[in-house]
Amino acid sequence: MIARRLRFSFFIALVSFALVRPALLHAAALETLIIENASGPISFEVEVMRTDAERQRGLMGRAYLPEKRGMLFDFGAPEDVRMWMKDTPLPLDIIFIRSDGTIARITKGEPFSTRVLPSGEPVLAVLELNGGTSAKLNIQTGNVVRHKLFGTAN
Repeated sequence: MIARRLRFSFFIALVSFALVRPALLHAAALETLIIENASGPISFEVEVMRTDAERQRGLMGRAYLPEKRGMLFDFGAPEDVRMWMKDTPLPLDIIFIRSDGTIARITKGEPFSTRVLPSGEPVLAVLELNGGTSAKLNIQTGNVVRHKLFGTAN
């Protein structure tokens, strides 16, 4: 009976590890990013995607993004950017950010959509947050994003 319980416990531990391990492999170190709006600063913890491979993977396949968490895509130099939501099960707010840290455009990303979401102008980065966060926190175009990428960190 005890051996049976031990085997069952071991099986549960293996299954748990198998389920958690992919999420850990995709998670990058978190950095603080602040958006300043009319109400004051709003702090987020973000994963920064700097390589082509990281940017291509993004939030694909992730079923959950904690509140006040996001993903910042660093393109290295300002460029016209196109995003899409293929293989992304989460609704997202997609925030296009100029090199000076100001928000150029905010658009909604629908889960699994292959619709192309253009920046509309050259941007240095894109921030992805849970869908509805921008409206809930009154984040708007023109707001300033503070992060070392833009030289605007406090």
